[in-house]
Amino acid sequence: MAGEPGWLPPEEHTKRANPARVYDYLLGGTDNFLADQDVARALIALEPRSRAIAQANRAFLGRAVRFLAGAGIRQFLDIGSGIPTQGNVHEIAQQASPGARVVYADTDPIVIAHSKALLGGAQDTVIVEADLREPGEVLAREDVGQVIDFSRPVGLLLVSVVHFLADSDDPWRIVATIRDGLAPGSYLVLSHGTSEGRPAVIKAAENVYNANVSTSAHARSRAEILRFFDGFSLVDPGLVYIPEWRPDAPGDRPADPSQYGNMAGVARKALKHGD
Repeated sequence: MAGEPGWLPPEEHTKRANPARVYDYLLGGTDNFLADQDVARALIALEPRSRAIAQANRAFLGRAVRFLAGAGIRQFLDIGSGIPTQGNVHEIAQQASPGARVVYADTDPIVIAHSKALLGGAQDTVIVEADLREPGEVLAREDVGQVIDFSRPVGLLLVSVVHFLADSDDPWRIVATIRDGLAPGSYLVLSHGTSEGRPAVIKAAENVYNANVSTSAHARSRAEILRFFDGFSLVDPGLVYIPEWRPDAPGDRPADPSQYGNMAGVARKALKHGD
């Protein structure tokens, strides 16, 4: 973007990189600023696969939404939804299941502005300003409840967002709070940066990112990520590197999936005890 466009919320600061905009740049989007581009280029210098990793994460989201739609999920709560781009959740969900309802939630004013412009008068889809750090408030919001019936199964999407919560935020409690507010038969879709596989590269990238971006990222071990699925049952193939989660074709699975630095899984909340 050249300059600061007129629709930009006045309180938004574009001189410091922002997670949603850095991700947008890596995905090939144009809704980003010089500060975001500088961080993304530094990440690419450290990890030349950075763009491919972002694209693989986005592709995982699409596959997971289609899986949930095929499993009968008709309502989706996407927290930390990011700047709209190709293959948005409501587009995928409503193509697979006409009438599916989607709530996007984010804290970034640019995400909110872009999402509202994209959605316009779209039916069964809204964007709300809400913070994952306040899970009870997200579930209790009237505008969320107008779209999502929490007495029925929900697809909860936490894709590349939980790693922006520090250990001091107790992200495991946050995810468990949302889990407890979901009906049996609901699903959790989660991807998360991991320190497994290439710890030196991941640590260097984390240091660059956290020194320059408004919200710090925190890569975690497989065991730590697995804890987010407590109270859910992982579906096959379990918690794996993002390209390994149900690729569309065998050739989509890279020779070394650990090079993609993110783990992902989809899991179901039991219909009853022991189910």
